[in-house]
Amino acid sequence: MRSTDQKKYFEVLKRYERKFTADELKDYKMFFKKHKDDEDLDNISFKKLKDLYEKYYINREKIDINDFFKKK
Repeated sequence: MRSTDQKKYFEVLKRYERKFTADELKDYKMFFKKHKDDEDLDNISFKKLKDLYEKYYINREKIDINDFFKKK
């Protein structure tokens, strides 16, 4: 499960690389090298990756336009 989460985080964060600060980009590249070598990240690195994911990726709910036309 952790490797699938790790893969998902990297796929999403790839789009946000240009928004990272210098330190975040350095850490991200180090994490990505480990991921590319098929290594699982340790707990501290995984937590930092997850924090990056939560900071930059906002999962917004899509508004259902049909709700505006329903009678209540």
